[in-house]
Amino acid sequence: MEAYVKSTIENGIGAIEFFHPQSNSMPSAQLKNLVEEIEKIGKNDDAKVIILKSGGEKAFCAGASFDELISIQDFETGKTFFSGFANVINAMRKSPKLIIARIHGKAVGGGVGIACAADYTFATENASVKLSELAIGIGPFVIGPVVEKKIGTSAFAQLAINSTEFYSAEWAREKNMFQDMYETTEEMDAEIQILAEKLANSNPEAMRKLKEMFWKGTEDWDKLLSERAEISGKLVLSDFTVNAIHRFKKK
Repeated sequence: MEAYVKSTIENGIGAIEFFHPQSNSMPSAQLKNLVEEIEKIGKNDDAKVIILKSGGEKAFCAGASFDELISIQDFETGKTFFSGFANVINAMRKSPKLIIARIHGKAVGGGVGIACAADYTFATENASVKLSELAIGIGPFVIGPVVEKKIGTSAFAQLAINSTEFYSAEWAREKNMFQDMYETTEEMDAEIQILAEKLANSNPEAMRKLKEMFWKGTEDWDKLLSERAEISGKLVLSDFTVNAIHRFKKK
């Protein structure tokens, strides 16, 4: 199957789904399309709440495209590349609609950022998480603010430093990355639908004000995440990181 980002609205519930054949990794073009769909549904009065999910049955999101990462040869290209998930996170936090994330499988790097940027996150027991950036010579700088906001500095540091290990869905639930966790996708989807229907019948203005309260203190994130993308854009050009990426590629 080819990569896609698509959305629907039904009975007040907006649903956005993304897919990429490489474990739902996200090239820059895919991230741009995702931002556009989030903004489009956010502006549509027919949608009162948004469900964000990915296609396939395995990984929820493997993070940014590794194929694109290894092709970076200059700072501007690097900054643009690392701005991809920054734009998604900012679109999610600024959306006037509450966003429910459906995490059905492993989340790596930017996939963890999406899970944390949602206002309410459901997961299955298969949804282990990892921040692998340090292992290839960079760091989770762009997604760091939203992950730290959601799970706290100590848990974020644990993920960022021990970058080669997956942490279980139960660990993520205990750290409040996931609000609810289920054994199967069927159980999870049933509960997502129940909550989404409740929210679709709630006061849109009250939900918008509630979301503003949740995200208070992040008003500078357009600038902050851009600065973080610059850090990664410089690091990815270093000899250390180039060599680390090539070693990773050979595995």
